[in-house]
Amino acid sequence: MVKPFMPELVYIEPRALEYPLGRELKEKFEGLGIEIRETTSHNQVRNLPGENDFQKYRMAKSTLVVGVRKTLKFDTSKPSAEYAIPLATGCMGHCHYCYLQTTMGSKPYIRTYVNIDEVFDAAEQYMKERAPEETRFEASCTSDIVGVDHLTHSLKRAIEYFGESEHGRLRFVTKFAHVDHLLDAKHNGRTRFRFSMNADYVIKYLEPGTSRLDERIEAAAKVAKAGYPLGFIIAPIYLYEDWKEGYRILFEKLQDKLPDYATKDLTFELIQHRFTKPAKRVIQKNYPMTKLEMDEEKRKYKWGKYGIGKYVYQKDEQEEMKIVLGGYINQYFPEASLEYFT
Repeated sequence: MVKPFMPELVYIEPRALEYPLGRELKEKFEGLGIEIRETTSHNQVRNLPGENDFQKYRMAKSTLVVGVRKTLKFDTSKPSAEYAIPLATGCMGHCHYCYLQTTMGSKPYIRTYVNIDEVFDAAEQYMKERAPEETRFEASCTSDIVGVDHLTHSLKRAIEYFGESEHGRLRFVTKFAHVDHLLDAKHNGRTRFRFSMNADYVIKYLEPGTSRLDERIEAAAKVAKAGYPLGFIIAPIYLYEDWKEGYRILFEKLQDKLPDYATKDLTFELIQHRFTKPAKRVIQKNYPMTKLEMDEEKRKYKWGKYGIGKYVYQKDEQEEMKIVLGGYINQYFPEASLEYFT
């Protein structure tokens, strides 16, 4: 059982103490006896404990920076939503394939933002611009927000904020089972709670530091019972030796544990494994013993919109993935909808 995240080291930006959540977190961590340091900005977080890069990287993953979100311009978040809503950045998990390893580069620590009301005000403006159309906000583009929310409750506040909104909807995805504090949130059906699921092999070997498969399924059942619209992201779909059987068992377990009423409005998103050349270098440095296959010769090169292409599976392999996993969705959850495969 993976325990809920607790930082070993906390940095607090002075401006964060101008906000109630900043003061509350300082008090909480002081009470727990966790070392607190001041930093003028998260960019100034340096000299993390550790004798080499390997140790420093792991320490960074156990470090929380409490700060103020300066830019309130939201990024777009296709295909899952119109915008990404920034509540936190970084993740305490150690998934070998994670794209955050390159986007966050040498600063893989977790950041939580305390000016939540300002973030909600910005969201309000985006909703007004699109009204009367609904605007969907994705809360987990740059973090696993559930992984830190038992400490901050920012996500819980966001769920209740969108629960009251006329034109907004919230969605997020997690690999963590620490959901109990979110079960009584007044979501009013306006938040889709998604879990990242995978074959047991992938979770065991490529997703250390996250909740195990059975724990995630148990958490998904709790969330369904709390009335949230539910979804699953199967990602990254990874072709290991026994992948068809591994993914079949995943769907069988899901069908077995989920209450029937949860399957009426169930969504699936399918994302194949991909990697970039810079990501491959970082992954091999941070996880030198990884079982993750990243052989460029076996993959198809796909141009990226920012000039950095990625290596995806060959066309026939992608077709097989779609047929096999699409077939499992139809077989085990005939009423569910497949939102996209990418």
